[in-house]
Amino acid sequence: MTRLASSSRNLHRKFIAAVIATAMAITGFSAAPARADSDDIAKFIAGAAILGIISAAINDSKKDRRRPPHVDPTPRPKPLPPRVRRYDLPAQCLTSIRVRGKDRNLLGMRCLRRNYDYVRELPNRCYAEFDNRNQSRRGYRPGCLRKHGYRLVRR
Repeated sequence: MTRLASSSRNLHRKFIAAVIATAMAITGFSAAPARADSDDIAKFIAGAAILGIISAAINDSKKDRRRPPHVDPTPRPKPLPPRVRRYDLPAQCLTSIRVRGKDRNLLGMRCLRRNYDYVRELPNRCYAEFDNRNQSRRGYRPGCLRKHGYRLVRR
């Protein structure tokens, strides 16, 4: 419902309540001829009590208005869109291997396939294969990927 419709509905309620309250007050005075006895005082008090009950009902209806939505006190960051998230490489895939007496950093291919959705979109020029006496490793050089806008992120 639009804001205009809800405000006009509240105005109608107030108008109807005012009309009813006025009608109750007038009928209490015009029902009997003007006499000053204890019967008139009791009617006046009863009319005032009815007006009080009506005004209390109007105030209660005001309390029934919509409450603002609940706001979480610890906001959580929104996930990044895919076009940005594809540049975040998992830091857990970074390994160091020893080749010809030098330590080389490498993002392991198997780890990237398990933890990264965009392996096929990584630049081919950053792909590397390192052969050691015991094993061969395939993956991507982190320095080269960094030059192409990728970054290592802990998840």
